[in-house]
Amino acid sequence: MPTRNVVLTEHFEEVIDRLVKTGRYQNASEVLRDGLRLLEQREAKEAAKLAVLREAANIGFHNIEQGRFEDFAKDGLEEFMSSLGQQASARAKKAGL
Repeated sequence: MPTRNVVLTEHFEEVIDRLVKTGRYQNASEVLRDGLRLLEQREAKEAAKLAVLREAANIGFHNIEQGRFEDFAKDGLEEFMSSLGQQASARAKKAGL
């Protein structure tokens, strides 16, 4: 395994020392590996969320190109969004969520 030199703030040195002293980790490398695993998981979740948002945007853009959209006046949009929220809430309630 390659060795890396990492400069840590005093705060993170204390965090590592505290975690090792509890016995949860045997050494600083284990603490850092676990932290990197968590970071990797978080990054993967964020990438998945971004992919879903991009797909939703692409679907929306396609629907606009196909003329499948509704045009609203400023005050009508608020009412429409409220109606959508009520419908979603009713569906969730019906599904037991």
